[in-house]
Amino acid sequence: MVLQVTEFVGKKVLDLCDVFGFFSLFLWHVLVALITTRLRLKKLFEQMRFIGVDSINIILLTGAFSGAVLALQSYIGFKRFGAEEFIGPVVALSLTRELGPVLTGLMVTGRAGSAIAAEIGTMQITEQIDALKTLNINVNQYLMVPRIIGAVIILPFLTVFSMMCGIIGGYVISVYVLNLNGEQYISGIKSFLEFSDITGGLVKSSVFGLILSWVGCYKGYYTSGGAKGVGIATTQSVVTASILILISNYFLATMLFK
Repeated sequence: MVLQVTEFVGKKVLDLCDVFGFFSLFLWHVLVALITTRLRLKKLFEQMRFIGVDSINIILLTGAFSGAVLALQSYIGFKRFGAEEFIGPVVALSLTRELGPVLTGLMVTGRAGSAIAAEIGTMQITEQIDALKTLNINVNQYLMVPRIIGAVIILPFLTVFSMMCGIIGGYVISVYVLNLNGEQYISGIKSFLEFSDITGGLVKSSVFGLILSWVGCYKGYYTSGGAKGVGIATTQSVVTASILILISNYFLATMLFK
């Protein structure tokens, strides 16, 4: 019994090491292509538009309602202690440090990360990637680099919009629904919110952009099994990227906000 458990645990650990190794090597090859080849700016801007501009509506709605519900729940708790004046700082700090970057990363993963995996996976099973290799086209430079770099660049801009809409949403609920002092809401944010809180959230969002695009490209590139395989790869990319975003969020928070 003990040997069976040990064998099972050891096999799972080795499988995990294999997966981590393949993930790391995939990213290494992409970085080598980025350094050694010319960046395709047209492809980069296309991916920045697809990942960023096309996601803006979702980000605005998510940020606004996250700030609104955060203000409402904070009011319910703070009212018991007569500390309603801290609603503004709590909303702003929560959105800039945590909710803005994390929710933006998760929403873009669901919309753009899945699309990246599906698109590259479809190219793989229809042998379009093999055709590119036959034409002596660097697949990493042509497909992977624009998507990964585009996500890393554009995610902080989306996060800024998410933060702003969240703070505005919290202000609307605080002033027009809870009948609190709007000036107190704004002055509290000015007093407690620091520039490092905002930059820390933006650094997080860049890392989340790297994760979602990296996982999407990897899962798409190693797709097999026809149309069913594309669906599996797409699902796995969303689940894996979301989990990695939540895990990395903890470690980034410990490093950035000591």
